[in-house]
Amino acid sequence: MREVLRAADVHVVRDGKAILQEVSLTVRAGEHWALLGANGAGKSTLLSLLGALVHPTRGTVEVLGRRLGRVDLRELRAYVGHVNPRHPLTAPLRVRDIVLTGLTNSVVPLPRWEPTRQQRERADRLVATLGLADLGEARWPTLSQGQRGRTLIARALMPEPRLLLLDEPATGLDLPGRERLIDALDSLRREHPTLATVLVTHHLEELPAGTTHAMLLRDGRVLAQGPAPHVLTGDQVGKCFDLPLVLERHDGRWTVRIRGRA
Repeated sequence: MREVLRAADVHVVRDGKAILQEVSLTVRAGEHWALLGANGAGKSTLLSLLGALVHPTRGTVEVLGRRLGRVDLRELRAYVGHVNPRHPLTAPLRVRDIVLTGLTNSVVPLPRWEPTRQQRERADRLVATLGLADLGEARWPTLSQGQRGRTLIARALMPEPRLLLLDEPATGLDLPGRERLIDALDSLRREHPTLATVLVTHHLEELPAGTTHAMLLRDGRVLAQGPAPHVLTGDQVGKCFDLPLVLERHDGRWTVRIRGRA
């Protein structure tokens, strides 16, 4: 499969403090990666690098074959869907209109811009795929946190990106909201087989069953990476979080508990 992302020996230093050190990662089309680690491990910083939002202090990052520092970042970001649950929208837009702003990469619709019939139809298909078919006319302030998260994923998919980055998409969700979000992500995997995703979390229960690969970060360094079943073990995740853990997997989903506790 073709490469979508490649980071090689990446370092990020801010105010004299090393945030990431010697991080390397390759993501290919159709792969679904999880980035896991405790708070402050460097997960969101790495995701920002992969989304061409920041540059490395040292090392190289190639996104869709284009190296950061040698390409117009605005052009590159058009091919990368970046989902941030802290989306700064305050206007009472309808779900369908929010999804369409993914085409203009704007928070609100641009003046004098009108989507085509095909673009509207694509927005409706994505709204349906994300389980929001009955909410296309609903407005942002009336949506639950989970509905907002799925709306933002649909928005990120409007430009037909080859890469989707999700920064803790289940933040603030209750159990039903989390499960609907995970079901929606698995639906995306089935309907878009070449789409690559990278999902940041520190909760294994939030990982979709379709997760193929994982990286564990601790103190800005890679502790382990590779196929998810080989990385997500009690020993390795326990080292990542400095706890004696037992991991189990049922129907593709992970559960975790501290060793010795029922």
